[in-house]
Order: sequence, then C-alpha cells, then structure tokens
Amino acid sequence: MATDDAAPAKINLALHVTGRRADGYHLLDSIVVFTALGDRVSAAPAAQLSLAVTGPMAAGVPAGPENLVLKAAGLFGAAPGARIDLEKHLPAAAGIGGGSSDAAAALRVLARLWDRPLPDAAAVLGLGADVPVCLDARPARMRGIGERLDPLPDLPPAWLVLVNPGVAVATGAVFAGLARRDNAPMDPPPPGFADAAALGAWLVSQRNDLEAPAIAAAPVIGDVLKALAGMPEVLLARMSGSGATCFGLFATARAAEAAARRIAAARPGWWVRATPVLR
Repeated sequence: MATDDAAPAKINLALHVTGRRADGYHLLDSIVVFTALGDRVSAAPAAQLSLAVTGPMAAGVPAGPENLVLKAAGLFGAAPGARIDLEKHLPAAAGIGGGSSDAAAALRVLARLWDRPLPDAAAVLGLGADVPVCLDARPARMRGIGERLDPLPDLPPAWLVLVNPGVAVATGAVFAGLARRDNAPMDPPPPGFADAAALGAWLVSQRNDLEAPAIAAAPVIGDVLKALAGMPEVLLARMSGSGATCFGLFATARAAEAAARRIAAARPGWWVRATPVLR
C-alpha cells in the first residue's frame, strides 16, 4: 500500500557558528523551525527502487543516486523495491533544508512501507547535518554538527515570508568566507514566548553568522533582506541557513500575506511565499 509524508521547509531563525572540529565539520548553535510549506514524498511497492521528481520546482533536481532521497533509501540495506515520488515545491540548495527534509520524509515513508525501524542516529547524521532535525520535524535548538537536538518551549503563532532571489550560493564558499569560526553561542532561549513579538525581540539579539559571507558571495541577498525589513509589521528579517533564502517574521497571516504580495509584485523574478510556522 502506498504511503506519503510531508517534507516541510526547515528555517534557521538563528544560526551561530561556534567552532570547527579537526575533521573540518563546523560546530553550530541554531534555532530551527518548520513551516506548512514544503515538498512531499510518497512511495509504493515495486520490484525495484526508483525515484521520480515532479512538481513546480523539479527542474534541475537529480533523480539519480546523488539525490539524498535515494541515499536515505540505501540506509535500509537490502530491502524490497519501491517507487518513490518526490514532489518539489521548495527551491533546491536554498538554505531551507529542502534536500535534507526530503531525505527525512523518505526515511519515515520507507520505514512504514517496508515495516522497518528507522536507521540508527549515526547513519542518519551521515546523510547531512540537517537530516536529524528534519527527521524529527519539530522546533528545536540544534547544536554540535547537527546531532544534539533540544526541544524548544511552545512557540506562539507566527508566520514567515520566505524569499529566494533565484541565485545559487555554494555552502562551502559561504563557510570559507567566515571571518572567524569560534563565535559566541546563542543566549539560552527563555522558558516561553508570550507572543510572536516576544519571539522576534529575543531573536533580534541572536545572529546568523553565515549572513555576511553569503551577502559577500551574492549581494542580492542584501537586497532581499532590505525588502523584507521594509515591510509593515515585520518583526525580524534574516537569512536562513547558508542562503540564499531569507525570511521575514510576522505575527499574523494578514501581515505576512500582504508583505508577500508586495514583494512579489515589486520583484516578479523572486520566489516569494507566506507560510505559518509549525508548532
């Protein structure tokens, strides 16, 4: 019987780079949330393993063994076949965890389809630093190289406007552009947030350490941040992950949707979406 699951966009509301291990992996301290907007992964029994990529953002997404969905399937070892369908709605390589969330959704879907346990934590982390948090798909503070996850206090209702200018930013180049890699960790999150304004006020005092090198690599990211920061009722404008997607934080659907319409009208070549934060 076929089964499917959502692969929600992963947003780094804050991202501090706090060190670098001897093996080259960077140490992170990040607040991660997920949105109602995302891709979708489905799977059905089949004689062999295959992947088809469809959807409005499918162009350029590989359907071969380099795709993280098939790499995730490989973690189950010898297994029955499956026909996997990946419906892409998120831009690829955009700093919002599209590929990692797709891989995590594939793990959940295939575990159900094949009645297998999920692969162990080390194997999941081996797919990428964001895959463990995407597998859980709940708000979290992510530390280390992605293996340490701590739940966040209940979040208030909040909306995001996601904007991607359509430029590719290589993650390695962004990390290489860091002025320093031993930055201060985040302040401990408070035990709760009264509302979205309180969440935004706390986030303003945190950072995304990758923002400056990403802007140096792709100056249009600065234009995106300026456009978001200029919207009425925005609580925070920041880049997610290593870019190029940026987000504006809003307290209401009305304010977020109005901002998305304004930005999309002014910049028709940009990918712009308003979406609630999953709590």
